[in-house]
Amino acid sequence: MIKDNKKIINAWAFYDWANSVYPLVITAAIFPIFYENITQSVLGGRNVNLFGINFINTELYDYTIALSFLLVAAFSPLLSGIADYTGNKKKFLKFFCYLGSAAAASLFFFDPNHIFWGLLSILFASLGFWSSLVFYNAYLPEIASVEKQDKVSAKGFSLGYLGSALLLIFSLSLIQKFESFGFESKGQATRTVFVLVGVWWTAFAQITYRRLPNNVHQRKREKNWLFKGYQELKSVALQLKGNKQIRRYLYSFFAYSMGVQTVMLVAVLFAKNEIENLPDESLIISVLLIQFIGIIGASGFAFLSKKLGNLKALMIAILFWVIICCSTYLWVFTATHFYFVAAAVGLVMGGIQALSRSTYAKMLPKTKDHASFFSFYDVTEKVAIVIGMFSFGFIEGITGSMRNSILALIVFFILGFILLLWVPKTNKITR
Repeated sequence: MIKDNKKIINAWAFYDWANSVYPLVITAAIFPIFYENITQSVLGGRNVNLFGINFINTELYDYTIALSFLLVAAFSPLLSGIADYTGNKKKFLKFFCYLGSAAAASLFFFDPNHIFWGLLSILFASLGFWSSLVFYNAYLPEIASVEKQDKVSAKGFSLGYLGSALLLIFSLSLIQKFESFGFESKGQATRTVFVLVGVWWTAFAQITYRRLPNNVHQRKREKNWLFKGYQELKSVALQLKGNKQIRRYLYSFFAYSMGVQTVMLVAVLFAKNEIENLPDESLIISVLLIQFIGIIGASGFAFLSKKLGNLKALMIAILFWVIICCSTYLWVFTATHFYFVAAAVGLVMGGIQALSRSTYAKMLPKTKDHASFFSFYDVTEKVAIVIGMFSFGFIEGITGSMRNSILALIVFFILGFILLLWVPKTNKITR
């Protein structure tokens, strides 16, 4: 197939518009608030019983998200092998898209009295979203030439950001003015938002499916091709033994990633439980604030890395995170304080994510197998999220306070900073 076909690239990029509503509207903003409100109102408190074991509601939510990332980390190499060695990427993309969107829409029926089924919806929605990205990303090198891949990838990201922000703004209006839209309560309007996310995801994905080829590329099946992804990860791990720079950098990346993604996933739930007199609508606005400021932060840290080098810029970002976490633990008890913290999180969130990936890219050895190295990077990040989310929930379960869980995040960031000091420096990452 001829690469750089404008219609195919536009169709591919539009899947970001379709699926990005899930992580922003549901995972980061609206569902955590709904979950906290409904479990307390129906069950009369924060205690939730699952299989005869009592959990704090947010603790159980953290465990569910952690489990979803664990499953994704475990199976993504398998899915990568399928994506590489079959010519049917679109079929798998569709399957996980429909699984995720259906699970997201099924949250309309969430009932704390049958918590297992609700948590299963959360689990499948997360699995569908992250697994579909394996096949979505696998298309990029096949539809775009090397020199245009960054631009095409950025186009998808931009569409995803715009689409998800638009739906979140509309969802906020729907919930705030529920009577004007014909709903009896905020709860009913909120449940409808989950259906909207599922419909949006599926409906706009059809634009992608209409243009995206089914059999773009198919390799000759080698022996044990199904487990090729795991073999590639093993190969990368063996290569890292002889590369002190990348190995030490990944140790640091693993440590601070346990904090970075956990913050975004639990921010709304933390504010909901630990900040007094903070309206639900203000929580959703704070998520939008983080998204918009994140663009400024990414650009700012990119400029900083040019002036000081990648490693020094990353050290500044990590220290920024330590200050944010310490300040939140000690002083954030009011809505005003939380808004300042949300702005700070937005400023550093986009910066550290973009800088982490570009720093890793600069460290890679000369190889034609960049995909395997980035697969290793992605699995490293997802395992880190598992530990971060589990730790956050576990500490809350023991102490009864989400605020105490912040102490674990502080440890993760300090450890990441210390490990980053041990990374050997080269011109590529210091200038």
